[in-house]
Amino acid sequence: MTKINEDQFAAAGQVIAGGVNSPVRAWKSVDGDPVFVSHAQGSKIYDSTGKEYIDYVLSWGPMILGHAHPEVIAAICRTAQKGTSFGAPTDAETNMARLICEAIPSIERVRMTSSGTEATMTAIRLSRGYTGRNMIMKFDGCYHGHADSLLIKAGSGVATLGIPGSPGIPEALAKLTLSLPYNDLDALEKAIERYASDLAAVIVEPIAGNMGVVLPENGFLKKLRELTAQNGIVLIFDEVITGFRFCFGGYQNLIGIKPDLTCLGKIIGGGMPVGAIGGKKEIMERLAPTGDVYQAGTLSGNPLAMSAGIATLNILKEKADSFAALTDRANGLCWEVEKLFAKRGIAICINKIFSMFTIFFQQGPVYDLNTAMQSDTRLYARFFHGMLENGVWLAPSQFEAGFLSFAHTDEDMDKTLADLGNTLKIL
Repeated sequence: MTKINEDQFAAAGQVIAGGVNSPVRAWKSVDGDPVFVSHAQGSKIYDSTGKEYIDYVLSWGPMILGHAHPEVIAAICRTAQKGTSFGAPTDAETNMARLICEAIPSIERVRMTSSGTEATMTAIRLSRGYTGRNMIMKFDGCYHGHADSLLIKAGSGVATLGIPGSPGIPEALAKLTLSLPYNDLDALEKAIERYASDLAAVIVEPIAGNMGVVLPENGFLKKLRELTAQNGIVLIFDEVITGFRFCFGGYQNLIGIKPDLTCLGKIIGGGMPVGAIGGKKEIMERLAPTGDVYQAGTLSGNPLAMSAGIATLNILKEKADSFAALTDRANGLCWEVEKLFAKRGIAICINKIFSMFTIFFQQGPVYDLNTAMQSDTRLYARFFHGMLENGVWLAPSQFEAGFLSFAHTDEDMDKTLADLGNTLKIL
């Protein structure tokens, strides 16, 4: 960390709680203090000293087109000249909703929000209102935002900081949340059998991305869909990360499973603060004003976020045939990384799917939170700082996903592997 960054972090600590506006940015789990960013372009991010890094965090996923894509920036600028927020309907909101409904067949109606957390919070409230039941079910290590009901055994920053939940969540509310091991069909079937009549919803990341990347085992999501449908339980797919990352649509498109509700975010805002909840018409229209379940937001569907999101989704629609090439690039990178670690004699397990990946510092396999937590976080921290020094920007936590964008090039892959080779010499 340079003197410039030290001064920036010290100054931030005088006026911002913890010096950061989101905990994982503090770099506590990698035994360091954060590097402050100046700007970004394409696949690169630049710190306050001007140092360049190849970025595999991509603002935690949304920058699938790369940073500062000219068409997205142009759309934001055109819109900003007309006003940044009206608190009134615009055609842009309709156009965004139409794109989402076109891309994801299970979504018949949409409600925009300003974050993924707002979307999942609304999905839970809507499910409770729709079913008249109070309990919800989630899975250990799946992070669905910081709403009270969803921080029980959450992943992401909660796992990074070693916090099992969070003070401030009433015990009575915690008792209404069941958290099961991800991928455990036996536990799932037993829990549904016992609590079905009280369960309003089951929420799941169809690809877990917040304890590191963890894939659903064969039959897990299919059985989840069957059990929820049989028992009148609302199935919520949290596709805040996976939505529009693997194809023009959701991961659900690729596996042929239709949830009742879907939560979106990240990519659909093109880097702007945005989220969405969508699903069956009969459920969605329980939201006010057509229904009795209240949800609101002055900045929901704001014109800047909609213009960035529409530009991004339209580009991805045009690039629909290019997702396979992005997957090939990610696969090639991960294969070469595995070879380099094997040559050095360091045990790792890379979980990857399409353009998402996590390098777990352990033998593996990693299939749930307990197995993810067996990773060597101290070794990851040394690896993180080594790669940073060599010009590669990775997540400051073992328990996060890495991402590729369409802006990453063959030259980026070559440099990353060369930087990895240099880093491995000091591990």
